[in-house]
Amino acid sequence: MAKIPKTPEEIFPEITADFQKIFGEDLVSIILYGSGAGGDYVPGKSDLNFLITLTDRGIEGLDRALETVGRWRKRNVAIPLFMTRAYLTGSLDAYPVEFLNMKRHYKVVSGEDVLAPLAFAPQHIRLQLERELRGKLLHLRSGYLATGGSPRKIRELIRVSLTAFVSLFSALLYLKSVEIPKGKRDVITAAGVAFGFDTAVFLKCEEIRRKTDRFSSAEVQAIFRDYMKKVGRLCGMIDKMEV
Repeated sequence: MAKIPKTPEEIFPEITADFQKIFGEDLVSIILYGSGAGGDYVPGKSDLNFLITLTDRGIEGLDRALETVGRWRKRNVAIPLFMTRAYLTGSLDAYPVEFLNMKRHYKVVSGEDVLAPLAFAPQHIRLQLERELRGKLLHLRSGYLATGGSPRKIRELIRVSLTAFVSLFSALLYLKSVEIPKGKRDVITAAGVAFGFDTAVFLKCEEIRRKTDRFSSAEVQAIFRDYMKKVGRLCGMIDKMEV
């Protein structure tokens, strides 16, 4: 049975050696990002997320990593993001929110710190925020219909969707040059204060995500309807935002 790491740091030497053996001088860096780097890692439940930067020659030999990636997946290591420096810097206008959130919590495991120099244009963040919010609103609506009104399925829809909204709220705070808090509840609250919108329903959804709530089935359905309504209002707010 694969050994699940108790801390992310305990696998750093082994995972570095594995990918160094595969790519050699074509391995530019290995970076841990996400909950594992932010102190929220839960052994056996949390995935470990790595960004692996390669040279152009290294990325052409990605098939050499198939067996190693499969072996590490059994130890709760998610399939790493493999990219080159050129791909990373060329993606900042298309995916600034993802890289902004990656940069919030990360640890350099090996090689260069390729995230440190990254900067994000406010207009690119605003555009992606609008695109993501509108897409997620459509997902919530279609997902709600797919639940058939089942409170259990609605709860699950809330759980899987809320983390993405927290990432978007972090980007909103970046646009206001507001320091981004560490905890999800704090991020939600800070975004509401900075932009003047009611965060009560998002905080209720966070309770559902954490499985700490005691809402009845009727309350869960009402919360979800309000959740969709507030996301719709956020779409309108972002659409009118000037940066």
